[in-house]
Amino acid sequence: MGELANCERCNRVFVKQFRDICNECYKKEEEDFRRVYNFLRKRENRTATIGQIVEATGVDETLIQKFIREKRLQPSNFPNLSYPCERCQRPIKEGTLCDSCQNELKKDLVRHEAVKSAEEKALDAERETTYYTKGEWKNE
Repeated sequence: MGELANCERCNRVFVKQFRDICNECYKKEEEDFRRVYNFLRKRENRTATIGQIVEATGVDETLIQKFIREKRLQPSNFPNLSYPCERCQRPIKEGTLCDSCQNELKKDLVRHEAVKSAEEKALDAERETTYYTKGEWKNE
């Protein structure tokens, strides 16, 4: 059984089951997809950019980007299609982050792990030099 939710596109209340949008908006979205796909199917339009697609079809740019993210429109078939990296907004063709942002995040994680490891070693060293005698403790 679904739960009540507001449609992300029109804000109407609907019973949410599989999608985050109501059936009416889903039908409109599918209609927009067909319009974009039919435009791109023509040989002369396969190298169109998102701006050109928006101009020719009237479909919103964010919706076209959503189709690419969902892999309904594949950049391997349409080479000029891309969407922005979620961190730096550079155009990418798959995933959520560009290679540069991924590498930067990996470096940050390695740095964080190194700091964490150094802190743990310092704590372990401190524990090794601490000893207890009859309720008192001394630290060397």
